Amino acid sequence: MISSKKLKVFIAALSLTLMIPNFASAATYTVQSGDSLYKISKLFGTTVDAIKKSNGLSGDTIYPGQKLNVSSEVYTVKSGDTMYLIAKKYGVPLDSLIKANNGLSDMIYPGQKIVIPAAGTTASQQATTTQKSDTTSRGSSRPVISYTASDLDLLARLVRAEAENQPYNAKVAVAAVVVNRVKSSEFANTISGVIYEKIGGYYQFTPVENGWINRPATQECIKAAEDALYGADPSNGALFYFDDSATNKWLWSKPIRARIGNMVYVY
Repeated sequence: MISSKKLKVFIAALSLTLMIPNFASAATYTVQSGDSLYKISKLFGTTVDAIKKSNGLSGDTIYPGQKLNVSSEVYTVKSGDTMYLIAKKYGVPLDSLIKANNGLSDMIYPGQKIVIPAAGTTASQQATTTQKSDTTSRGSSRPVISYTASDLDLLARLVRAEAENQPYNAKVAVAAVVVNRVKSSEFANTISGVIYEKIGGYYQFTPVENGWINRPATQECIKAAEDALYGADPSNGALFYFDDSATNKWLWSKPIRARIGNMVYVY
């Protein structure tokens, strides 16, 4: 039995414990070229002074490869996770998540630890938004086909694999071709069904066969996929696309609906 005196001490200690705020977990960030303490503080939603204090820094000088302790939540990867889905789960920009993890953007595996940055709009997101508004607009206030977060991630990864170095409208058009196929009775009726579909024993999209589909999508490619899902279609209803260096006569014989960058979109 606890004496009344000990009980009072226990209650007082418990009260103090409950008053202590919950801090984010400690994580490690590796300084990259072009970093500054200010940029890192913004990435993790802290202050320069806090970083300097937790790392025993007397000045502002840091160097690439240097390990810094930062205050950040750490997420353990689960089966089926992608960097995009983790970013969406925590409401942080994908490019910020990738940077916070020192450029990690390819395959991740269950059990891997991912550092979560602070939420907020990054400079690259702002540039993407500006570019998007200048080049294309959504055609509907609602999606033109149903989709899940995994569908969006898959579609955006295809866009990156097929049109990473092409103009923004070319990216939207690649996604629109998939959307057009989902809506057509000639192809599978889901995004994953269309992208992984085999006709005559062959995959319809080269990145599925060569593995490029597994690279994570960039923020711009995600936005392009979203625009297509909401009705934007620079391909003008196309069901196929190819690079203008292609020599396939069957593709070139089909009616051309659009040419954007090096991409040709046909029906």
